[in-house]
Amino acid sequence: MRSTARPVETLRWEDGRLALIDQRALPLEARYVLCDSARTVAEAIRSMVVRGAPAIGCAAAYGVALEARRLAQLMPEAAGAPEGFAEPLQQAIALLAAARPTAVNLAWALERMRRRLDALAGRPPPDIAGALLQEAHVIAAEDVEINRRMGAIGAALIADGARVLTHCNAGALATAGHGTALGVIRSAVAAGKRVSVIADETRPFLQGARLIAWELLQENIPVALVADAGAGHLMSRGEVDLVVVGADRVAANGDTANKVGTYTLAVLAQRHRVPFYVVCPLSTIDLSTASGGDIPIEERPAEEVTGFRETRWAPAGVAVRNPAFDVTPAELITAIVTERGIVRPVTASGLRGLFRADDRG
Repeated sequence: MRSTARPVETLRWEDGRLALIDQRALPLEARYVLCDSARTVAEAIRSMVVRGAPAIGCAAAYGVALEARRLAQLMPEAAGAPEGFAEPLQQAIALLAAARPTAVNLAWALERMRRRLDALAGRPPPDIAGALLQEAHVIAAEDVEINRRMGAIGAALIADGARVLTHCNAGALATAGHGTALGVIRSAVAAGKRVSVIADETRPFLQGARLIAWELLQENIPVALVADAGAGHLMSRGEVDLVVVGADRVAANGDTANKVGTYTLAVLAQRHRVPFYVVCPLSTIDLSTASGGDIPIEERPAEEVTGFRETRWAPAGVAVRNPAFDVTPAELITAIVTERGIVRPVTASGLRGLFRADDRG
């Protein structure tokens, strides 16, 4: 029996502001953070109020629109000279771009907003602000539709009765809706398949324990939580049929950056002959980055490793490494699922073949 609870929206436009579900508070509390400028959106991205590559991109697009609205309200219509409007808006785009370095969807969405801004040159600031807001709405709506297409395509990879292991949260909370990796699982369930999920806890920020488990429970999809270190044990006992994860950036050769711990799972999956699938939109594929070695890996604060919220378990003074992502080489990935089909095997030519002449980014 499915839950009748209203789905929680990752982000929504509300009375002239961007409302973001505060993912730091889940699953204990569903509260929203309201953003009214590029600065507040950038801070929400940095502090993990919003996370997940597609969701970050959508939030950043709204950050540009918010800043345009703010600037337009501060100046008369005649003050549309570049130094009065366009230049501060370009500075806002740079601020948003610096919020998190690994997820390429952030740069993709901001470049799309920059192109829209350039096309509006010479228009009155209120008109520009309105057009940028409309573009942000379109980006968010397209994300949901793309996720649903990926879900339908990827659902074919999941057999009836499959036990799926996933890592981090690549669900509705990581996107504008439906999800990437979790979107495939959702679509398989909607198609009538019996699917159960094993969710890694995803240390140190616990996106699996706090977010993916919560999303699945909302929809009565069977889920079992496992410590990150337990995944290999389950594979060795034949209790995992496939691994499905999302991505924050896919290099031109197929090397994929995702939440730290993904590479470990891919190695284990190869050892135990378990298929390993990556699900991501084209906006996550960065053809300008040659290989995984060129992907910048964000290092986050030590406090995420030494404790959680008000609880500390590590001794004061201990040195900490906290890479937020790792890179899985293309040869460990069985296939990459996109809105334009499945790339298998994962090769540079296969990824390039997804793009059309009129695609940007």
